[in-house]
Amino acid sequence: MNLRQRMKIKESITKKLGSIKASTAKLQDLKRSISTKALSRNSLEEDTSQDDTPSKPHSPKNVFASLDIGTEYVKALISESDGEEIKVIGVSKKHQGLTDMYAGAIADISAVVDNCDEALAEAENMAGVGVNKAVLGIAGELVRGITFTVSYKRSNSEKQITAEEMQLVIEKAQAQSKLKASKQLSAETGEKDIDVKLINSAIVAMFVDGYKISNPIGFQGSKLSIRLYSAFAPMVHIGALQQVASQLDLELMAIAAEPFAVSRTVVGTDPASSVSAILIDVGGGTTDIAFVEEGGVQGTRSFGIGGRSFTKAISEDLGISFKKAEQLKLNLSSDEYSVHERGAATKALQKTVEVWLSGVELSIAEFVEEQGPEYGALPAVIMLCGGGSSLSMLPKALHSSEGEWYKDLPFTLKPRIGLIKADAAKGITDTTDKVTDHTFITALGLLRVGQDTTGPEAQESESKLKNSVESFKRVLRT
Repeated sequence: MNLRQRMKIKESITKKLGSIKASTAKLQDLKRSISTKALSRNSLEEDTSQDDTPSKPHSPKNVFASLDIGTEYVKALISESDGEEIKVIGVSKKHQGLTDMYAGAIADISAVVDNCDEALAEAENMAGVGVNKAVLGIAGELVRGITFTVSYKRSNSEKQITAEEMQLVIEKAQAQSKLKASKQLSAETGEKDIDVKLINSAIVAMFVDGYKISNPIGFQGSKLSIRLYSAFAPMVHIGALQQVASQLDLELMAIAAEPFAVSRTVVGTDPASSVSAILIDVGGGTTDIAFVEEGGVQGTRSFGIGGRSFTKAISEDLGISFKKAEQLKLNLSSDEYSVHERGAATKALQKTVEVWLSGVELSIAEFVEEQGPEYGALPAVIMLCGGGSSLSMLPKALHSSEGEWYKDLPFTLKPRIGLIKADAAKGITDTTDKVTDHTFITALGLLRVGQDTTGPEAQESESKLKNSVESFKRVLRT
């Protein structure tokens, strides 16, 4: 009997015999009041019962999991943290079936639960410790990242700006962003009144009377403006993730937009981070793009071309099964295949790469247009991650000067292209030596989101929070 099975037996008996005492911290109340805590399913629970059922060992440190539920694989990481440092102590991934996911979103809840359960059990066995809480990622074309600026006209310009005023402006920006996201999705899907939910927010910039500042609290002025990035997703997709967590008997710490999670991997916890880059996560079903400038998320985009699109192109052009096409794609240089097969597969891939590159160009152009006429230059660094980016044609297409796809975009220099390495994750140490490449970047970022939710800064008192805009930024990340 593995750790996960023992965990379920104990929790089943505990629910019948034990008593559960719920408690909610003041900071969690504040997070909910400004709608920025990412969809917590339950308040923290303490088990006060005694039980002789064999149970999993518990670590005195903060232990939780991240689940990157991708179209191709479920990746599970188990971590323990002490302070802001995160240690990965368990790793696993399980292959998803062809019908389990669609365009980055869950299509078969039962199948995905089974895959996640297997991945978690294997990761727990490696870690030697069980988990009962997790952060889950959400992706897909219908996840919307909106950047919105709201200005607040103050009645008394001589009075110092307070945290309450910041909260008011943030709530206005989120409300207007939600309306915009709902309208965009309705226009694209043809469905009216699509219910969307806020999953992540981050402060992009703040101004007092037109002057950009890093912390408006204590300043005087007649107008406070906040530019806020907010990510929304349809409730149908969020509900599916909530069901997955529930059926796995996991407390859902947070749901995070995956491009946002990728940015958290690269930026880390440094509030003075100067990281500026375009981060492209090529998954099995979609490509997600995050725009990061000076350590802050400026916006995200997504379009429906991923690793499976390339496999499908080979399958259709060569008239072979999807499984055989996948093997051919992964072993394109192998002598196992004839020159004709490799040539035909390469041709099929090249056509799809051109479409993918157009999607990248269009997504960047849409982001620039949303920023307005005053927007400056794009970061001249493009970093890729995700299983789909293992296809060498993708970074080569971005780097190639033949099409000069970037010429009509506001780059001051030809962008440099590279892969995000796992060891580039800020403040995260892999003790398993299994998290070795760019395919785990999103899962690592989800760990950072979880730490944002439960770490030391997330436990600060309400009065301390009101005196620090950096704490506001930390809350908004989750």
